[in-house]
Amino acid sequence: MDPQNNADWRQVVQRIIKAEMSKRGVKYQDLSDRLENIKIYQSADNLRNKVNKGILGADLLLQIMYVLNMRKIERDEIIDIFADMEIKLDDQ
Repeated sequence: MDPQNNADWRQVVQRIIKAEMSKRGVKYQDLSDRLENIKIYQSADNLRNKVNKGILGADLLLQIMYVLNMRKIERDEIIDIFADMEIKLDDQ
């Protein structure tokens, strides 16, 4: 598989967000409510759709990271997710 494939990167985004939500026990409605607290209006269904597709803008990704109190996304975490997907990145 080719790690340059956008679908692969989208799956990484999906896994990271879902993992962080799971760690914190946050459901999509909770995420929607948290975003609303910072004046970002996304319905729970819209968020579910975007996260499940792994397609969201950088601004929404940062806003989600902020409301979930994520400190950072580690490069090694991305590499591990690709490894779980049985995809080797070229620079490894």
